Amino acid sequence: MTGPATGFERRVLSALEASPSRIPMVIGGCGTGRTWLLQRTRDRVGRQSAQYIDVERCATTPERFLQAVTSSSPFRWHGAEPGPTSAREAFDALLAFFDTARAPGGEPCTFLLDEVLELRTFESFPGLRRVLRELLEALASSPNRFVLTTRYVARAHRLLRDATARFEVMHQPPLTPADVTDLLAPAFGGYERMATDDRDYLARTVAALTDGRATYVKAIGETMAMAGGVPDPISALTALLSDEGVLARWCRFCYELRLHRARGYGALKAILDIFAEEESITLTEISQRLRRTPGSTKDYLSWLEDVDLVISRQKRYSFTDPLLRLWVRLHCRPTAPSDDDVAREVQRYAVARVPPREAAPALAYAGVDATPEERKNWGIIEID
Repeated sequence: MTGPATGFERRVLSALEASPSRIPMVIGGCGTGRTWLLQRTRDRVGRQSAQYIDVERCATTPERFLQAVTSSSPFRWHGAEPGPTSAREAFDALLAFFDTARAPGGEPCTFLLDEVLELRTFESFPGLRRVLRELLEALASSPNRFVLTTRYVARAHRLLRDATARFEVMHQPPLTPADVTDLLAPAFGGYERMATDDRDYLARTVAALTDGRATYVKAIGETMAMAGGVPDPISALTALLSDEGVLARWCRFCYELRLHRARGYGALKAILDIFAEEESITLTEISQRLRRTPGSTKDYLSWLEDVDLVISRQKRYSFTDPLLRLWVRLHCRPTAPSDDDVAREVQRYAVARVPPREAAPALAYAGVDATPEERKNWGIIEID
């Protein structure tokens, strides 16, 4: 069961159903729900008419990628016999497969390419210097339907700058409090024992803590469920960001992945460390703290922007993902943080982001033992 489509899902489906179909390029940061969107789209279109491909998992060589994609496909195709003898031939065969494969009954099929920019890996092989450009040209002229995703916002916009009008950039929106309410429902048995005001405040709190990122919301919900359904997202986030916590591992993955896709690894980590201490600072302030020239610092910042780790607003730079900034503050240090360190930093983060509840303006400090009356005053929701 896929449940009712969200407004953003309906927008994607509308692009696929148009005549001629449009090709959505769905852009969103780590944990925003792009993969979840594609999998729900596959279920709505039908598994015999749609193929989901996680490019990041299997983009090794063109020959092996072609074999992996075609051997797991539900679609009929009679190309690449005998097998290609070079990387160039394999990539050409892949483009032919995307163009000529058909669903049962000879109808156009749908390909859902997750992290499509990872095909750039093939550009290190002879004769494949324009892999992504050639891919876009082939998809634009195909009668089949496609949805593409990537976590790299700046790179996607540059790639699509001169693409045909068939491509449509769609930014994955953050979850709304209503979306968060639905996602947290299993943790609380459908909210049967929770007042509506408490439910809505919980959703607003979790949305603020997670920046509306689906992966973070899901992790907090699962942690609260394992704690017996106690609606205490601050304590849940504290546990998740401990040294062995699920979100600590997830943030490390996103942090290292993006840095390894950028240039100047060591200097970039130093800049992110500066941002972890203070955000919304200027190029001059950064260069002074880094002890590098403004010219060099500007290059470093452009490389961080290229992989969407930082964003510039009115010439002031900040982390793109606020929770990743919190992780850097906690974990990019010589020793792992103590439980008290994590609790203190999570509390500080929550106070800065969560809007106060009218009847209970303060938030509970994670790990503090308090009376029921104190917990009520702090805004923690009690279930009878």
